[in-house]
Amino acid sequence: MTATFEGHDRGDAAYRRVVLALFAAGFATFAQIFDAQAVLPALARDLDVTPATAALSVSATTTGLAASVLVWAAVSDRVGRTRAMAWSLTAATALSLLAPLMPGLGAVIALRALTGVALGAVPAVAMAYLNEEVSRAWVPVAAGTYIAGNTVGGVVGRLVAGPVSEAVGWRAGLFAVAVVCAGFTVAFWRVVPTPQGFRRPTEQVSAVRRVARHLRTPALATTYLAGFCLMGAFATVFNYVGFRVSGPPFDVPVTWVSLLFAVYVFGTAASRTSGVLAHRHGAPRVVACGGAAVLVALPLLAAGDLVVVVLGLAVFTVGIFLAHPVTSALSGQLASVGRAQSTALYQLSWLAGTALVGWAAGHVYDDRGWSATLLVVAALVLVAVAAVLAGQRRPATA
Repeated sequence: MTATFEGHDRGDAAYRRVVLALFAAGFATFAQIFDAQAVLPALARDLDVTPATAALSVSATTTGLAASVLVWAAVSDRVGRTRAMAWSLTAATALSLLAPLMPGLGAVIALRALTGVALGAVPAVAMAYLNEEVSRAWVPVAAGTYIAGNTVGGVVGRLVAGPVSEAVGWRAGLFAVAVVCAGFTVAFWRVVPTPQGFRRPTEQVSAVRRVARHLRTPALATTYLAGFCLMGAFATVFNYVGFRVSGPPFDVPVTWVSLLFAVYVFGTAASRTSGVLAHRHGAPRVVACGGAAVLVALPLLAAGDLVVVVLGLAVFTVGIFLAHPVTSALSGQLASVGRAQSTALYQLSWLAGTALVGWAAGHVYDDRGWSATLLVVAALVLVAVAAVLAGQRRPATA
């Protein structure tokens, strides 16, 4: 590490190792967070619980993640970003292997919550790590690759867990995903390069004061709000679309419901594209375009034709993953100091949205149905776009 290090440029061997390592880390993290979404109908049927209760198996993990990100950010300031992420992935994979072996739903939920706590380092510091190791001009592009790892992990986790759960039970489905993630954890250890841009904070400002300063900075606070709303909307649709299509008028067999998550490939493509678009046209325009795509998708998701619903789900996924990587990158770019705390706050925000909105929207779905749930999604996305547009008019001072 030298004082003149300004980050690896796209095309450098070290740049490729950075993004490949983060791709593997994102894959392992998000496969273990959202694999339970694919087994929710089977879990609810097996344990005779409501959709909202079944969704606690997802919300527990995201809640644990949200509770730990600021702690992991502080740990990474002392031990380094890569070491914190390596410890995190290793501990989480061990817990993820144990969770399906627990005897009852309460114990499974508790272990999934602990898995979320263990996973917190990757979402907490990935963007800070990119801003330290990658040339500033290429951070949005590298962030898109990291988010692509998230989406690929999310879809593979669901596509593995769903069919396995229908064949031999939801516990086996979750265990199979944990085994796959163990391999990606090993890949991260082997690929990640020695960091060159990391410096331990030298300013005499506590992490708590950095957090408070970020929350008082309009451009950052609105970015965090956008993350909460965007991913709250995302969790709402993907938590309950399986219940929607497995009931009337579609009556899709539960065995096939997990195939809906294949639309994540569109999210992967969108996340890779979003960084390039932000590099060329600016973050606010890309976020606005993503929000517009979501609003176009919602009437399709409300349709009574399954093909139209699937098309709507694909458009919805593209919209979310045009906007989310851009706002995630902003949380690091807009912070001149305390970058790890800023990126952790963004992760805390979207994780809180995933956990709280994803659970609360289940009650809307139970009481008011699918159309009312989609209205909640529309409101969330409108708030997210408005927040980014308002925040970008105010200069960051953090």
